[in-house]
Amino acid sequence: MRIAISSEGDNLNSNVDSRFGRARYFIVVDTESMNYKVIDNTAASSAGGAGTKAAQLLLDEGVDSIISSNVGPNALEVFQAAEIAVYKSINSTIEKNVEEFKKGTLEKIELPTNNGHHGEH
Repeated sequence: MRIAISSEGDNLNSNVDSRFGRARYFIVVDTESMNYKVIDNTAASSAGGAGTKAAQLLLDEGVDSIISSNVGPNALEVFQAAEIAVYKSINSTIEKNVEEFKKGTLEKIELPTNNGHHGEH
């Protein structure tokens, strides 16, 4: 399974970024092999719609699930339409979040965790 995690840095020891659409990076991890790919979030600098653009970026990567602290309504709608589950991260590293995901302890996000920022920075 391939999961994407919003990240402050570019490796498995990086902390999860508390933002989704404006996260600096996404780390896409294969949960079986723990091989990973770093994606520079080009949507982070968008004037508006960063969450939706970031969601599309991850759909294009073919991920199966998402882990993040906060996901706005537009991004969540994109993931729900694509039947991609979104899980709430714990305040720790990417690697620790993958471990918790594999144990099944992360909470599934069913409703937006914020109202979106609608172009605010």
